[in-house]
Amino acid sequence: MDLGNLLHSIFNFENYGELLVLVQNSIWAGAVLGLLGGLMGTFVMKRDLAFAVHGISELSFAGAAFALLIGADIILGSLAGSVLAAVVLGLMGVRARDKNSIIGVIMPFGLGLGILFLSLYEGRAANKFGLLTGQIVSVGTVQLQVLAAAAVVVMLALVAIWRPLTFASVDPDVATARGVPVRALSLAFMVLLGISVALSIQIVGALLVLALLITPAAAAMRVTSSPRLVVTLSIVFAMTATVGGILLALGGRLPISPYVTTLSFLIYVACRVIGGARANRGLNGRVVRTPTPTSTPVA
Repeated sequence: MDLGNLLHSIFNFENYGELLVLVQNSIWAGAVLGLLGGLMGTFVMKRDLAFAVHGISELSFAGAAFALLIGADIILGSLAGSVLAAVVLGLMGVRARDKNSIIGVIMPFGLGLGILFLSLYEGRAANKFGLLTGQIVSVGTVQLQVLAAAAVVVMLALVAIWRPLTFASVDPDVATARGVPVRALSLAFMVLLGISVALSIQIVGALLVLALLITPAAAAMRVTSSPRLVVTLSIVFAMTATVGGILLALGGRLPISPYVTTLSFLIYVACRVIGGARANRGLNGRVVRTPTPTSTPVA
């Protein structure tokens, strides 16, 4: 394939307006998931759960693959797998070493199960590939309504526990001493995270869900230390990557995930450069003290 054919596969905007009508539900779904991912991602970063998201996504992929094999609803299968993984991790408490060890065991197990189920599946190959990389035209009206309703429930639950969860995320030891139910909050958040992962997989795929739940929040934290601004920027970055990726994927022949992940990565790189420049100029919110010359006494 020469360079011209390669670029034509990536960017081809012929009949773009006609195709745009076909993916309106996907665009709305991308916006909903961007909002959800931006909110959840801030707590994922605060609680150092980036590795956990990947582990949950592997079991979510296994659940979706099993549902595809037996002819059940893929979303329900994905939800069952991700919530199961989230509950297991949530019951382990807050010790990062234990979490990382269990996640390292869960990830290959879930991925192996998913590959096994897909190998046994004799249906369309596009259905298999879509579980890993996402699908752009797979969102129907009913599916969009279910997605929006589930996302609203997750976001309302997150808002309800926002203050104690923030306290428990920043300093769990002090929060425990103050009577905050840290373990219960950890379990509740992990369940919400599992649901968010399951909802995200149908758009960006199981292997690249980190671009929606991790990268936007990580990018926001590079340019500001304000908690409110971090949440706002994380939502903006997630929605930009998701909706922008859908719009770009519509003009090419590639799956949606490379576009979403590339936009998310470019946003992170730009924020890292901006954050580094602000830090060098002393604009990162920290007080920069310049040493004052000491006067030498005159004899």
